[in-house]
Amino acid sequence: MEMPRISRDTARMLVNYLTYQAVCVIRDQLAETNPAGAYRLQVFSAEFSFQDGEAYLTALLDHDRELALRVMTVREHLAEHILDYLPEMTIAQIHEANINHRRALLERLTRLGAEPSLPSSADVDYPSDAATADDTSNASHAD
Repeated sequence: MEMPRISRDTARMLVNYLTYQAVCVIRDQLAETNPAGAYRLQVFSAEFSFQDGEAYLTALLDHDRELALRVMTVREHLAEHILDYLPEMTIAQIHEANINHRRALLERLTRLGAEPSLPSSADVDYPSDAATADDTSNASHAD
């Protein structure tokens, strides 16, 4: 496996996601204190992709330096506080999800193998009229 490359790609994706989360936190804060600022941030964010958090921040620095610095500060704060818990949580979530997927697969496989076939009309014994009459007379004598 290519663990160093996978690690770099994962870290890059996490940084991009933390940039997105920082923008969401700031947008929510601005919505309470400065609705016009929240709207401007929302409009700006709609124009730029979070697929590359660094490119987003570069564009935001050109657009609004103070807001970009705030995003960088919040992103760093988020990273410092969640990265301690992230490995354990990630492993636990993957483990639980894998168990659920395996359980669902096993249920699907056992259902497919155990589906009963419907009996054909030739295999079914229908009661004859004579048997029905006898059952009726026996039931009336039981009273």
